Amino acid sequence: DGTAIRGVLRYVDGAGLLAIGCTSRALHAASEDGHLWHAVCAREGRALITLDHDFGHVLRFPPEHSAGIVVLETAPRAQSDAILARTRDLIGALNKRPLGNELWIVEPGRVRVHQSGD
Repeated sequence: DGTAIRGVLRYVDGAGLLAIGCTSRALHAASEDGHLWHAVCAREGRALITLDHDFGHVLRFPPEHSAGIVVLETAPRAQSDAILARTRDLIGALNKRPLGNELWIVEPGRVRVHQSGD
């Protein structure tokens, strides 16, 4: 929801990173089109951070064609606090190493990294 997105954007901004939510982009109407999101992120050199597990399919959405893909693992219909908790986990992981052109699945207590060739 919009509240969760705004909270995540504030937290990411506070960590010194640039983030743009789909509610603040003209692409909001096309948010269901994962290929469009992937293409825009690739063109702009941005990482894609999402709750959508479809982006974990590396054959459909190759992370090496973008600045990386992050799937925040939460329960279906997760509340804002759960999404923010996964965002904090992501920022902690980014403080240890860069995302690069990889797929990261951020789960409670761990980050799974899929590198090309896995």
